[in-house]
Amino acid sequence: MMLRRFCCFSASTSSFPSYPLSFSSNTKKKPLVFLGSPQVSTAVLDALLNASASPQSSFEVSAIVTQPPSRRDRGRKLMPSPIAQYALDRNFPSDLIFTPERAAEDAFLSDLRALQPELCITAAYGNILPSKFLNIPPLGTVNIHPSLLPQYRGAAPVQRALQDGVKETGVSLAFTVRALDAGPVIACERLEVDDQIKAPDLLALLFSEGVVCCITFVQKT
Repeated sequence: MMLRRFCCFSASTSSFPSYPLSFSSNTKKKPLVFLGSPQVSTAVLDALLNASASPQSSFEVSAIVTQPPSRRDRGRKLMPSPIAQYALDRNFPSDLIFTPERAAEDAFLSDLRALQPELCITAAYGNILPSKFLNIPPLGTVNIHPSLLPQYRGAAPVQRALQDGVKETGVSLAFTVRALDAGPVIACERLEVDDQIKAPDLLALLFSEGVVCCITFVQKT
């Protein structure tokens, strides 16, 4: 597969009045909440944590939201999600890793409000985000979606794209709204696809490229 770097940001943010962007010289880091669950999204969290550790970074990861522990493997042992385990392995504070059954839970939303996040980033989180959640971060919630939106909205976009035999796909950075993958697209990156690539490998590549666009956006916001 040949990667064509084409990280294209929207030319006009004024068309998104519901999502104000602030280009401030304030040196205080913006609190950001990351939401993700499967192994493939650990690359996104890793990049965000590494970028936030830089003294020049404009943001910090203040909390992580992921799916609750589930029973896996032969022993059916209750295990944390890959994102939760990765965060713990990186010594992220366990009390700042939230695992609600539903993102609409009042206790969870109360804890989230207390953190006063300015922005939320999602990558394969796996839970529906209600309006009560989306109304909390003043800069909105941004999703890394592995397709060139509006193509292949919803679940399994990579698998569907490969089944259709597409020669080009990509990853999109878009604001989250109540309708599925229907928010304004902030940026996209296009990739040419050969016939040999497998869905898991392409998905991992798209997320690793998508977080680059995401960090660029966050640092400018």
